[in-house]
This record gives sequence, C-alpha cells and structure tokens, in this order.
Amino acid sequence: MGMLRAGLCPGLTEEIVQLLRGRKIKTVADLAAADLEEVAQKCGLSYKALVALRRVLLAQFSAFPLNGADLYEELKTSTAILSTGIGSLDKLLDAGLYTGELTEIVGGPGSGKTQVCLCVAANVAHSLQQNVLYVDSNGGMTASRLLQLLQARTQDEEKQASALQRIQVVHSFDIFQMLDMLQDLRGTMAQQATASSGTVKVVIVDSVTAVVAPLLGGQQREGNQPLDSRQGQ
Repeated sequence: MGMLRAGLCPGLTEEIVQLLRGRKIKTVADLAAADLEEVAQKCGLSYKALVALRRVLLAQFSAFPLNGADLYEELKTSTAILSTGIGSLDKLLDAGLYTGELTEIVGGPGSGKTQVCLCVAANVAHSLQQNVLYVDSNGGMTASRLLQLLQARTQDEEKQASALQRIQVVHSFDIFQMLDMLQDLRGTMAQQATASSGTVKVVIVDSVTAVVAPLLGGQQREGNQPLDSRQGQ
C-alpha cells in the first residue's frame, strides 16, 4: 500500500503524518496493522480520529471482496478461447482465438486466407453457437462456400440455417467505410455487453489490405489521406 503523506485522504495532515512516522508508521499497511489505542496515547492523537482515518484509507486502498461464482460468470462472458475448427491452426494459436486479442493471417494471393476466415466463421457460428461479424472488403466471401463448410459439419438443415443467421456480413470496399463501420461496431458492442444475448464474439475483417493498399500505391502521396481527410471534416 501507499506511503502516508499529507492530503492522501481527508484529515491526514502533515502534523499527523510526522507523529505517525515517529512511531514507525509510514505506510497505509502500517496504520492498518497498528494498535490505534496505543498510537493515540503515545502520539497524543484522538483515538476516534485515527479510527476514522484508518477506515477511509482502507476503503480507498483495499480491494473489494468478490464472490468467486460471480467472478467466474464475468470471466465466461468476457473471455473465451474459440476454436477455429482447424486442428493444426488451433495448435499454432495455443488452443484457438482469444477474445479481446487481434489475430492476423498473412499470405500471398490465393494462399487460402479467405478460406481460413470462412472456416472460422462456420465453426464459431455452428459448433460454438456464437455470433460472428464478417467484414468483406474484397468480395471474396460467398454464401455458397459458407454453406458448403456448414454442410460438412452437419446435415441438419435447421442447424445450417441457424448457423447462417449467426453470421452477419458487412461489405466495406473503402477505408472510410471500414473505419466508420468499426467505430459504430464499438458502440454497438458496448451496448451488447449489458445484454444477455446477441453479443458478437468474433469480428473477421477480410481483408485490411484491400482497402489500405490503394492508398499506398504510386508515390504514396495518399498514404495519410484518411487522417488528413478526417482532420478536415
């Protein structure tokens, strides 16, 4: 805990701090462990004032107790490890995708990045029954391919339809659209966090390069265009 100093809390004056230090009480922890009756007698201070001072400092510096069950429920709603549905990729990612973290997939054209994104969307929506937001910026996302991936996981058409309903697709073909959409999503997810259902667990952007690369072409004179344009608005 912190060192005792004047102004740390109401009623803690420089005079009291010096008197306490004379009794080797230099920190909040020292005061919390001290015999206040003895301190009051030896320092010539009011016992009631010391009790009130300790209560204020403990309220300010102590951690509030939290029920273990409540903490576990909060952890389940805010943190999770989501399987990608691809065993080798899960192993590489140390069990899967961690909520609250950014995972970037890099590769050349035609290397399968979009297929990985579609597999993740299908697995999270079907196997984990969680909501997915798929941001398509290059036109690579096709519902037919997504349906094929779901059909490989289940032959039940109702389950396939339910999984598709959990995947929301947004098309964003320029950087400004994407920035606006992500900003709106931030506010929406903050509202969803207080609700019991409907929370988006995974946001897939396929891909950032498609909207950033046009601004970095040529002599790169437009490299700061998003920032400059925003500042001009």
